[in-house]
Amino acid sequence: MFWFQSGMVFLPALLVIWSSSNFIVSYVVAIYRNDVDVVFPYISDTGAEPPESCIFGFMTSVTAFLASGTMYARYKFVQRLGEDMGSVRSRLNHSALGLGLVSCLGMCIVGTFQETMMTRVHDTGALLFFGTGVFYAILQAAISYQMRPYGSSLCVCHTRTAFAVISLLAMLIAVISGFLVKGTKLHRKPSDEDYTVHLLSAVCEWIVAFSFVLFFLTFIPDFKLFALKVKAELEQNS
Repeated sequence: MFWFQSGMVFLPALLVIWSSSNFIVSYVVAIYRNDVDVVFPYISDTGAEPPESCIFGFMTSVTAFLASGTMYARYKFVQRLGEDMGSVRSRLNHSALGLGLVSCLGMCIVGTFQETMMTRVHDTGALLFFGTGVFYAILQAAISYQMRPYGSSLCVCHTRTAFAVISLLAMLIAVISGFLVKGTKLHRKPSDEDYTVHLLSAVCEWIVAFSFVLFFLTFIPDFKLFALKVKAELEQNS
């Protein structure tokens, strides 16, 4: 048996691989076509022009689907653990799932509405994605501590907390500095008045994105411990 065949490991593993490829492929194509600057463009900028916009939109939608599946599997695992051990509050688990699904919705909006065409809708989706995604990570870090000693080790709990804190700080800096950026441009020059705040905002956006990726990577040990099964029941005709 391969490592990804244990339990539900394939879900977070596929999510990590696909989401990383999403960011990297769009960036490489955009750079090749000279549609964005090499030095830290916004992630959304790499998917603003065709054909990379098509690639970005498709891969982002698949990422949202995989993230939803991973979050739901995690929710069911924590729910069952709470029923057996009573260590995790169900309200906390429900809240985490709700925030996670809203984050996935924001991700779909970001991938569907390009920054240069529908700026306000795109920015709203980005705020939903990053904002609720950060709080999802925070709640999951808290749940990880409540689950101990079953599930994650103390080291993994600390690692999740670190990624959650990093993503929170980076998101706040990205949002604040993003409000100071004037206009939506795919190419910027160091001589631009807002170049420094743009660069700071873009760097923090990339940090948040890959903090999410690495956060889901820490789910792999937990997902080895359970499996989900679908049970079909036929209704009897009276």
